[in-house]
Amino acid sequence: MALASTVKGQTGRVRDFDVLVLGSGPGGQKAAIATAKLGKKAAVVERRDMVGGVCIQTGTIPSKTLREAVLYLTGLNQREMYGASYQVKEDITVSDLLARTNHVIGREVEVIRSQLTRNHVAMLPGMGHFVDEHTVEVVDGTGREQTVTADKIVIATGTLPARPSTVDFDGKTIIDSDGILALERVPQSMIVVGAGVIGIEYASMFAALGTKVTVVESRERMLEFCDGEVVEALKYHLRDLAVTFRFRETVSAVERHERGALAVLESGKKIPAEVVMYSAGRQGMTETLQLDKAGLVADKRGRIEVDEYFRTSAPHIYAVGDVIGFPALAATSMEQGRLAAYHACGEPVQAMSSLQPIGIYTIPEISFIGKTEDQLTAERIPFEVGVSRYRELARGQIIGDSYGVLKLLVSPEDRSLLGVHVFGTGATELVHIGQAVMGCGGTVDYLVDAVFNYPTLAESYKVAALDAMNKIRQIERLSG
Repeated sequence: MALASTVKGQTGRVRDFDVLVLGSGPGGQKAAIATAKLGKKAAVVERRDMVGGVCIQTGTIPSKTLREAVLYLTGLNQREMYGASYQVKEDITVSDLLARTNHVIGREVEVIRSQLTRNHVAMLPGMGHFVDEHTVEVVDGTGREQTVTADKIVIATGTLPARPSTVDFDGKTIIDSDGILALERVPQSMIVVGAGVIGIEYASMFAALGTKVTVVESRERMLEFCDGEVVEALKYHLRDLAVTFRFRETVSAVERHERGALAVLESGKKIPAEVVMYSAGRQGMTETLQLDKAGLVADKRGRIEVDEYFRTSAPHIYAVGDVIGFPALAATSMEQGRLAAYHACGEPVQAMSSLQPIGIYTIPEISFIGKTEDQLTAERIPFEVGVSRYRELARGQIIGDSYGVLKLLVSPEDRSLLGVHVFGTGATELVHIGQAVMGCGGTVDYLVDAVFNYPTLAESYKVAALDAMNKIRQIERLSG
């Protein structure tokens, strides 16, 4: 590919691009587009079959679309209305599930290509690795190589599922989370090793499909960063879908047999299943980057350390997204990419806010922002709890969600919101109302006085706010 023009770097040397981005996932896209919007010359290095990165191809978008297909085809959300046996389609196949997934992936890839093209971002097909701190060689997989230079470089290569070296993955019986999309049929039984976000999301989806799921987790509980009551509610619903939990247990070996697998636990238990899915965290895709040639290093999980502006130890090289570790969410990666590009282009920028929403797409879904009760208790910060239950809302009755709950953690001293926790239908959408109030420094009084559309789930904010205020008033009365 011939480069149309060149740009002058800060050192006076002529380079091909102002900003070169390695990876086209959420962080890479936003970094490249933000660069272009600032009038700078940007390029993205990405494999032809991975436009949109892991997020679009094997991660966030496929898994969330799969979840939507599961909810629709199983009729799970309608069973409270039409009975426990209600189902839109009998004998749901992998083809049924992937039809919707493949359609969404195709459309999203088109959208991303269009956005990059519209903003005149150059697409360099292939895999990139450092030649020196300002130079990257791009290999397109057909033997063709191209060397490009840039004043600033953004690493946004993402992650892939971590694979324990002791496990013999075959892509059929023993798989990682990427292998879900390659399953030939919906298994009758499945073992999920690891009760992190990805493991529990897939466990809930397959349980909804009727798969007998066993979750094995070495820790004492799952989703330790979430509100304790919310996690207990999720466990209750998953058990209702016949999910079995084995906490404080470790898989020591997996035996592959003709008709499935046998997981052997360190405690001596043996669990049979058609499929074993490992969800053992994520590994940064930095191994092939030849970071040493740019003076960089990654930790044992392939992650790169950055400062508050996402600069690595080489000040002109930035890293964003999952490759820098927690929170490793598409939403935060997008903002990291934008801020990194602004800083790289000399645009005034503030450090990223610590107030970020977390969304977990289990069935039912979870979302929260701010502190949990455990955190506030450990930090000795007084709080009052306001609760609203979907079953008490007209909208909750209309949609058939009797289990959903929204919880506000409120400071009795200044009435500010300290945390918002939502469990149930629309949780990942509802949390943003709380985020807006918290981000603007609002108080629970705003929610008490606000008028919400009726009937809506958003009304739960007013109900929970009134509940919290009534408790605060009781304390004030008794205190004299």
